[in-house]
Amino acid sequence: MASLSARALAGIPEVRPGDDLAALILDAVDGAPLRDGQVLAIAHTAVSKAEGALVKLSDVIASPRAHELASGNGDAAAARDPRVVQVVLDQSAEVLRASRGVLICRTHHGFVCANAGVDASNASADADAQTVILLPRDPDGSARNIRARLRALTGMSARGQTAPAVLISDSFGRAWRHGQVDVTIGLAGMQPLDDWRGRTDASGMELRATWLAIADAAAGAADLARAKDSREPVVIIDGLERFIDEDDGPGARALLRPLQEDLFR
Repeated sequence: MASLSARALAGIPEVRPGDDLAALILDAVDGAPLRDGQVLAIAHTAVSKAEGALVKLSDVIASPRAHELASGNGDAAAARDPRVVQVVLDQSAEVLRASRGVLICRTHHGFVCANAGVDASNASADADAQTVILLPRDPDGSARNIRARLRALTGMSARGQTAPAVLISDSFGRAWRHGQVDVTIGLAGMQPLDDWRGRTDASGMELRATWLAIADAAAGAADLARAKDSREPVVIIDGLERFIDEDDGPGARALLRPLQEDLFR
């Protein structure tokens, strides 16, 4: 792989529930059509909006548990809207930690992340809507659906071309490190992992633990090409052709460790 490039796609309007995201992407690439071997990295907020994965806080009734967790234990800086906390609880299979106004949760998908991925940033163009955005219900399914729609709209398969892979990302924190990095939560058409275990390095030494998270690395690269305030949810990545498949593949679920392998529980 000689080079890797990532460029944010301009011209995508504010995404609203029911929008055809694949059609919006194709309208934005007009004049520079999609090619074989490309990856479309899409911020999950755009996917969630199109799918209507939004909750108005005015519709939420907070439980006693939500009020307790939202109180901040007397720390005003850590206090939160109990309705937001209730939405987090609804999206969580398990709350692992609660500290400093942040809930570390395992979502129903199996992701371990802050506040179960519930976020108010970029949730609505209406600043008074008090709306929070959820993760897609089935991110791998969302990626497959978008890829199938792109294939249908472009006719790439009929021309013997492989439809671009579709990657859906979200920002996650990392244990013991500051900052966030985008990771892949939904994937279609791309190998999520590149297993080098049992192979040898340049010196002939057998590799025992090298298992590259290709999809997460691509998500992180895509995030560098978009500004957080630019409303550019889609990034086109070139240079990952060897990881692209005609089949949709196992999806991002392959990146999740089984609970029995979680060393931090």
